[in-house]
Amino acid sequence: MSQNMIPLDGESQKKRVCYFFDSDIGGFHYGPGHPMKPTRIRMCHSLVMNYGLYKKMEIFRAKPATKREMTQFHSDEYVEFLSRITPSNMNSYIKEQHKYNVGDDCPVFDGLFDYCSISAGGSMEGAARLSRDKCDIAVNWAGGLHHSKKSEASGFCYVNDIVLGILELLRYHTRVLYIDVDVHHGDGVEEAFYTTDRVMTVSFHKYGEYFPGTGELRDIGIGKGKYYSLNFPLRDGISDENYKSVFEPVIREVMASYDPSAIVLQCGTDSLSGDKLGCLNLSMRGHANCVKFVKSFNKPLLLLGGGGYTMRNVSRAWAYETGLAAGVELAPEIPVNEYYEYFGPDYELDVSNLERVKNIVLDNLRHLGGPPGIHMTDIPKMPIDDDMDDLNQDEDLIPPDIRRHRRLLDSRIQADGELSDSDDEGEGGRRDHTQHRDRDSEPRSRSSEADIASGRRFGIGVGILSSGAAGSTHGAGPSGHTTMVRPVLSGHLPMEIDTPTTAESGPTPIEPVVTNGTTDHHSGDKSPKQNGTVAVVDDAVATSVES
Repeated sequence: MSQNMIPLDGESQKKRVCYFFDSDIGGFHYGPGHPMKPTRIRMCHSLVMNYGLYKKMEIFRAKPATKREMTQFHSDEYVEFLSRITPSNMNSYIKEQHKYNVGDDCPVFDGLFDYCSISAGGSMEGAARLSRDKCDIAVNWAGGLHHSKKSEASGFCYVNDIVLGILELLRYHTRVLYIDVDVHHGDGVEEAFYTTDRVMTVSFHKYGEYFPGTGELRDIGIGKGKYYSLNFPLRDGISDENYKSVFEPVIREVMASYDPSAIVLQCGTDSLSGDKLGCLNLSMRGHANCVKFVKSFNKPLLLLGGGGYTMRNVSRAWAYETGLAAGVELAPEIPVNEYYEYFGPDYELDVSNLERVKNIVLDNLRHLGGPPGIHMTDIPKMPIDDDMDDLNQDEDLIPPDIRRHRRLLDSRIQADGELSDSDDEGEGGRRDHTQHRDRDSEPRSRSSEADIASGRRFGIGVGILSSGAAGSTHGAGPSGHTTMVRPVLSGHLPMEIDTPTTAESGPTPIEPVVTNGTTDHHSGDKSPKQNGTVAVVDDAVATSVES
């Protein structure tokens, strides 16, 4: 085997790969300054050929899609509009341009309809070959334009080749899984199949003030399609490890739950680090891991392109993923090709923006040649030097009964071992650790020991007992806390509460509350009528309330 390709480990059987490329695709141009550049597909193909991948797969030039084939999803009027409009007559279609959202992100350029036909034709023919068991994996990097709607262009996309390809697959397959790893949400595909259970859409994308603004976690489908649309919103800067940690478990569960008979994987490369419009931080290998993982399920697989606006990174990633589909890993050194100078200065395959930036910074540092030699002269005298010589020179002049300036107080540093107020209580293990929630906790504070010695014991619910029916509870929670009470005879009598001397004597019995001769049900004894007096117990105060 060529030194440019290394066989993949663990490949149980070789996959039959169909690769679609039309040489005309690189000749289309969205216009000056536009980030979408179809030349990236020709650059990718140049790498594919010079690495020798053509020996591992069949290469086809697909038949361009016709207007009739496009209308399987798009409206007749919209397709007719795309076929008619050109830069020379676009001023005659001002109303239609506004209606179909053509003009800004989706400009009119020479060969617009031919470009759409090539893109859609590759995806439809790839799906047809998969359905007829002519191949195991079909690749169309000119496809993956996932934003366009039934009657509307959107996000650089005019004809939704993905929907057309899935419709072709549905002729032979009962269930199709669509996976989208573009940094933008695959809104056009999700919308097309939002109400059906025959297609499950799974999108991993940046969400939050980002085009197209859809793909929230709660967007799960409606009707028969409920729970068949899954969205995984991401934030900026996700790394390979984090992406893998969410992608693989989700897709593994989707495969187990949905069991599709075919898979469509949109491989938008604007999720790579350093993309002009993207904001994620995936390396080429992190992105390609999605292809490798989905391939491992051994289902008919349609690989499509998508976003990606740093051309040298897009072409490298798609060439590497083409190799994975064919069962080989491409060598890191890029072979000489017609776009070779685009891949300088390192001329390597891997896309790792942080590593590249680090190497550039380190290379700049190597030019220093060590610390610079600088001839120092006498330091000129400045007014601040006098102040810096003795910062506290005025402190001794301040009378002792005059408050110090805040600057002087702030500059003081407490000496180690110095005793102070309770500002820093707890530092150095000086905090009182008594827990009052446990009656028998040790050590006890002096006040708690005195309370026990005098016979006073209080539970959690010490406080004023709210008026109400006997047996009611008070405090937080359904159970609340029972407050200790006892009757008080007419007049103020000494409060005597028996305290158990040992742990075995159990909790302190609650004495009855007597109201007009009735007995609190918490006690078994009945006390004599006490002239309608109710006792309310607080620490050491008994308050009599005359009825």
